[in-house]
Amino acid sequence: MRIAIASDHAAFALKGLLAAWLAGQGHEVRDLGPDSDARVDYPDFGYRLAEAVASGAVERGIALCGSGIGISIAVNRHPAMRCALVSEPLSAALAREHNDANVVALGARLVGDDMAKACITAFLTTDFAGGRHQTRVDKLGAPALAKEPA
Repeated sequence: MRIAIASDHAAFALKGLLAAWLAGQGHEVRDLGPDSDARVDYPDFGYRLAEAVASGAVERGIALCGSGIGISIAVNRHPAMRCALVSEPLSAALAREHNDANVVALGARLVGDDMAKACITAFLTTDFAGGRHQTRVDKLGAPALAKEPA
């Protein structure tokens, strides 16, 4: 699978570890930065990741920052993105199965290396269920489709 990974300075070490681990599993990994642990702004890298996924250059994305919150917000500013902040494998699997998430976000200060790998494994190996979930996912990219609550 073609996967892009990006972080801020707080998640730089985790990004390197995960990129190497994914490449070792045979994935094509595109590291979108940063190139060091010098302070950077997570929106710059979140936007870069969102564009890589939206353009089709990669199939999935992994977004990392200290908490995972800031970079997930940045990624989700792109209308084609469905970035889910997760902290354990079940939420990663459900993000794929029910929400067709195309990016997963993790907080480097909140999850350990092994938990991050478990979340990413669930994210990459779970298929979207489609069916009743498809209508909801369609509304995520087109708010005009949403109905007025009864």
